[in-house]
Amino acid sequence: MSPLNTYLGLLLLLLFSLHNPSCSAAANDTLAAGQVLAVGDKLVSRNGKFALGFYKPALPAGTASKYGNVSSPGWYLAIWFNKIPVCTTVWVANRERPITDPELKLVQMKISEDGSSLVIINHATKFIVWSTQITNGTAQAKTSVNTSAILLDSGNLVIESLPDVYLWQSFDYPTDLALPGAKFGWNKVTGLRRMGTSKKNLIDPGLGSYSVQLNGRGIILWRRDPYMEYWTWSSVQLTNMLIPLLNSLLEMNAQTKGFLTPNYTNNKEEEYFMYHSSDESSSSFVSIDMSGQLKLSIWSQANQSWQEVYAQPPDPCTPFATCGPFSLCNGNSDLFCDCMESFSQKSPQDWKLKDRTAGCFRNTPLDCPSNRSSTDMFHTIIRVALPANPEKIEDATTQSKCAEACLSNCSCNAYAYKDSTCFVWHSELLNVKLHDSIESLSEDTLYLRLAAKDMPATTKTKRKPVVAAVTAASIVGFGLLMLMLFFLIWRNKFKCCGVPLHHNQGSSGIIAFRYTDLSHATKNFSEKLGSGGFGSVFKGVLRDSTTIAVKRLDGLHQGEKQFRAEVSSLGLIQHINLVKLIGFCYEGDKRLLVYEHMINGSLDAHLFHSNGAVLDWSTRHQIAIGVARGLSYLHESCRECIIHCDIKPENILLEASFAPKIADFGMAAFVGRDFSRVLTTFRGTKGYLAPEWLSGVAITPKVDVYSFGMVLLEIISGRRNLSEAYTSNHYHFDYFPVQAISKLHEGSVQNLLDPELHGDFNLEEAERVCKVACWCIQENEIDRPAMGEVVRFLEGLQEVDMPPMPRLLAAITEGSHI
Repeated sequence: MSPLNTYLGLLLLLLFSLHNPSCSAAANDTLAAGQVLAVGDKLVSRNGKFALGFYKPALPAGTASKYGNVSSPGWYLAIWFNKIPVCTTVWVANRERPITDPELKLVQMKISEDGSSLVIINHATKFIVWSTQITNGTAQAKTSVNTSAILLDSGNLVIESLPDVYLWQSFDYPTDLALPGAKFGWNKVTGLRRMGTSKKNLIDPGLGSYSVQLNGRGIILWRRDPYMEYWTWSSVQLTNMLIPLLNSLLEMNAQTKGFLTPNYTNNKEEEYFMYHSSDESSSSFVSIDMSGQLKLSIWSQANQSWQEVYAQPPDPCTPFATCGPFSLCNGNSDLFCDCMESFSQKSPQDWKLKDRTAGCFRNTPLDCPSNRSSTDMFHTIIRVALPANPEKIEDATTQSKCAEACLSNCSCNAYAYKDSTCFVWHSELLNVKLHDSIESLSEDTLYLRLAAKDMPATTKTKRKPVVAAVTAASIVGFGLLMLMLFFLIWRNKFKCCGVPLHHNQGSSGIIAFRYTDLSHATKNFSEKLGSGGFGSVFKGVLRDSTTIAVKRLDGLHQGEKQFRAEVSSLGLIQHINLVKLIGFCYEGDKRLLVYEHMINGSLDAHLFHSNGAVLDWSTRHQIAIGVARGLSYLHESCRECIIHCDIKPENILLEASFAPKIADFGMAAFVGRDFSRVLTTFRGTKGYLAPEWLSGVAITPKVDVYSFGMVLLEIISGRRNLSEAYTSNHYHFDYFPVQAISKLHEGSVQNLLDPELHGDFNLEEAERVCKVACWCIQENEIDRPAMGEVVRFLEGLQEVDMPPMPRLLAAITEGSHI
């Protein structure tokens, strides 16, 4: 090893503490004109909370086995939290021009000789690595003798010529996050626009894939390459919805209650978002992370880690192409990105570092012969949002012709046949989202072109050892469930949670069906009733003439999860207001569930669709009570509390007499009786989600209570709770819960009832239902009643007080009059 390399190695070892913030040395907070900041020097704010210096990003100690032998591109001038043991930078100067190891000892930060800027310069070559952008250079030059750089207690690095007169500040040039007190927006007079851009990966603070900006159109999130805006909040929405929502969520969370306050300002001079912290000892930031979400993070002293308490958009699959090309995104999964069938991660190491821009690549090249037909085949991916940038093939008027058109072109990667139109994709498949993502409700089917040898049926024995191990573990775990079910079948009857049922319908055994029997019963799955969570539902008839509904679960991984959740809940309980699980099929990779058939379909068809039967008030009232009884049973009467997690009209089925039955337990969570909460992944449906889902705290059965309250309001009105409309210059939203509680307080509930009732309803019952609904949708879960109370309220066995106006609804009401 050369003497130079030996010297550099020792130097890097000595300087390691620069990127290990557990060491915090005392230092000055000011760099005056004529002084320099070299490698090993630091500026530290007077309160000791922030430090500025040269650092090299590094992974936490002891993680080499997880991430492998990786290193950062170089050294950076940065500001970081000085007292937190987890290295967390809040601002980086030269993120596009890292300093290499050989030039490290040659660089310095100083105020330029003319006093016009702050620079990082190589003092040997005089090459400027980085400099500030000061527009008022003339004013600075006149006062250069007094110019200094100061690291403020807020974490803001400023260039000051006169006391409290800042010629430049780091808060105006954010990297990927904003601290309390920093304005995020734009100056309408000077044109200054503050923009945040995600970092590239965990050890590379360079420019990543996603950016955020607040401008005249509102807050905009976009992917940089290819450019695609995927989330916007207009100024009206910021005022009337986002800020009130943020205030409510922050008040609900014990970690943020009382000391974090968001604020939005829009006047003639500037428009910006800012948040304040009243607790100077706390540490927090809002960042745009590598997956494209805005996140509020707070340091937990107890856990010695950063806690994410809020994310927007809540679905990690909303950011465009967040998983890279040839991947699938599932917002309800902890690891929400996965490669498509027979594709592998292009750079597994980058994926571990949370950089998925390279996505996935084919395991086997496509067959593209010039003198014969291709042997490639199509793998079906159902219920997905189709990829971006499709090409329409006008001549392909049938699905078979569409498939032929794709096979005949060597560059074609996939096709879809939708609404009698053929779409093909010749480039990378981007932004493919599964239906079971939080905000993706697409029912489209994508046909992915694969080499014949890579079709799933021929690759089952070729899985990677890791996948095989996971599969083996799944089989063992699921085997216990199967043994329990077969035991129940052998007994031919079972007890339901060990308590009496409300109108018990009997306790026949669960049937293990053969796949061929169900295929015959459903006429080869020809009569589709609809689509539920993770699968399609088909009508069938058993040999004894019993009409059934068969749910065929899609996707090996998600289908398995859905299968377990449904069988673990419905397989061991019975209640008149829960859909009955007749049996199942567990054969090879096939997962099917067999239910009793509900002749009147789901509640949403009768509330919102013109072709559904209009429900009279008495029927609506009995549906409300029935659903409440079913939820009360799940929450309070079973050995384990079962939280449904997806209560909505689509999951309430109606039998011949319109008696309701709760269905679709694929998202259910279980809580032992010794516990009151469960920490689980984000799940549910937009419009019915309790606020605590967004705050990231562990959930309780009260999330079902909130969803039930939203359903009650829709039962009352016969319309969706939220309707939105856009015009060229205006955004308008109509949020029915605001009207409901306002009319309730005014004593005019009759104005809320579905016009289809034509005034034929029981006003006393309607007022009671409205009160119960408004109690159920209180922001703080403590204020919501338990479902047992809800049943007594609705049955008139217990008086209901007038509910208060939730703070969020009050803010929306006030904002709507601005």
